Parts: sequence; structure tokens; C-alpha cells
Amino acid sequence: MSASLDTARARANTARYRPGQRAGHYESFFQRANHPDRPLAFWIRYTLFSPEDRPDAAMGELWAVFFDGERNRHWAVKREVPMGDCRFDADAFSVRVGEAVLGPGHLKGAAASGGHHLSWQLTFDGAQPPLFLLPLGLYNTGFPKAKSLVGLPLARYRGFIAADDRRIEIDDWIGSQNHNWGRRHTDHYAWGQVAGFETHPESFLEVATARIRIGRGWSPFLTTLVLRHRGEEIRMNSLPRMLRARGSFCYFLWSFRSEDRRHRVEGTISAPREAFVGLNYLNPPGGDKHCLNTKIAACEIRVTDKRAGGTAAPDVLFTRHRAAFEILTDERDHGVAIQA
Repeated sequence: MSASLDTARARANTARYRPGQRAGHYESFFQRANHPDRPLAFWIRYTLFSPEDRPDAAMGELWAVFFDGERNRHWAVKREVPMGDCRFDADAFSVRVGEAVLGPGHLKGAAASGGHHLSWQLTFDGAQPPLFLLPLGLYNTGFPKAKSLVGLPLARYRGFIAADDRRIEIDDWIGSQNHNWGRRHTDHYAWGQVAGFETHPESFLEVATARIRIGRGWSPFLTTLVLRHRGEEIRMNSLPRMLRARGSFCYFLWSFRSEDRRHRVEGTISAPREAFVGLNYLNPPGGDKHCLNTKIAACEIRVTDKRAGGTAAPDVLFTRHRAAFEILTDERDHGVAIQA
């Protein structure tokens, strides 16, 4: 293992924010997991938000969503907390937003808004090393302005979540612990993740298609993809590879394709409108964006091993409702109600 990879893994869950910095900043530590068989999932996000040139206005945000795809009913709440009542540790995996805490192997908290209340007390564990969606060198540069990694893929969660007067026991739900940060949100993106497919429980997918504003126009869409499958980490995340890859999305279907000398990966992620909740994300430079968020999407990917010379059939990985799917947009015609 290289020294740079060792260092990146050791820093995967330490905060990048420096108190008092004038540069705008957001930073999130989020957990998500799915029921082993049913279309039920949770997403819990401990966030720091500091607007550009206004470090005195920095605050913590506590988000939580419980998705119930059986009843097409989803709970979404958000709580804002003064920065003085928060902690985002730059030297250890230790986060606190008000009374809500997150650290290695555990999280506990509660939030209420919009007439709903969510609380949680969970433990998690796993043996997978962190996964980096970007090339390691880009995590210490100004491009892209938003960074993302998976601190613990295939994490196993236990405990409970309470949604209003309903208590949900969490017993060996599989998901991930994640960390992202940046000076501004990526202008327009789709992000997806599958922590264990029904057909291949040990495989893990992280993928994004994104573009940024350049003056009055847009950059091309770039697609970055990392897949752990059959003991290999298939990384299609170099800048040239991102540019050559294909990715396109709309409400609410996304298709993507990327390949290198050894593999070809192509797939789709989709969910009906009623599987999403709408969230309003503040942007450090100013303004806000809508995040259309579901954790009960379907995903199918085909993985072709090109080293077999075209003789081997592709592996087909599929899940009905275990995929994370988010779209970040400035548009307001998506028809998804903003709940938090």
C-alpha cells in the first residue's frame, strides 16, 4: 500500500473545516442503509455550513430521512444548531451537532421539523477500507470544489429509528458511512450508490455524473465510477476517463457507461417520483439548490471483463430497491415536494 493511500485512509473521516475560515464551506458526514429485503431505508446527515466571507454565521445542520417504499410514505426533518454547540474534529472521527453525536461505530440523535420527529440510536461496523470516488491527488486541489468519499462501504447497522410514533428496529441493515465537503456544491449532478446488490451482496458501486457552470455556459458532463466486484476495485475515475465516459439523467432515470482496457461497466438507476423526498441545500457562495433524494431506487449494471477476449458473458448486478439516487438541480419543475 502506498504512503499516500495510507494517509488518505487515515484522514477519511477527519473534518476539513477550520474554525473562522472566510472561504465558504460545507461538510457532511452521512450514514445510509437498507433493510435486507424490504423497500425501507434511512439517511442521516451531520452537516457543517459556513457561508462565504461570513464565518460568524457558520452553523450545524442535522438531517434525517426514513424511506418507506411499501406505503410510499417518507419522513424528512432538519434541525439547525449554532456552531458553538457543534464539534467537527480535524484530528479524529468525532462529530457533534447539538446533542446528536457521531463517531467510530455509533451515532445517536434526534431532529424535528414540519410537524414530524425522527430519532435514532445506532451502531455500525464493517471491514472494508475507505473508497475514493476521485483520484487521490484531487482531494488536495481546488478542482473539483466538491469532494466525496466512502469512509466505510458495506457497513452493517443495528439499533432503532423512531419516526413520529413508529419505532423501526434496525437489525443488520447494510449501507455505508460517507464524508463529503467543499467550497460550493457541484452545480448539477446525479449521484448513486449500491451497498450490496441482491444478485451480488459483496459488490459495492459508487458513481456520479456531473457538470459545472463555466461563465454563462456549462462544462461537458463528467462521469466517475468505482466498483468493488469479485475481489477487484474497478476505478474509472481519472480525468480522461471521466471525459470519455457517458452519463445522462432526467427525472427520474439515469444511464451511464464507462470502460478501460480491462472492463466495461454500463448501467441504469431509476425510481418513481413518489420514492423521492425534496431537500433544500444552502450553497456557501449564496443561494440554494434542490436535492431530490431517494435511497430505495432500482439499479442494474453489466460488467464485462474485456480480458476474456469477448468470450465471457457480462456479469449482471441488480437490485430492486437498494440503490441511493440523488439529483442536485437549480430547476424547480421536478414536482417533488421540498420537505426539509
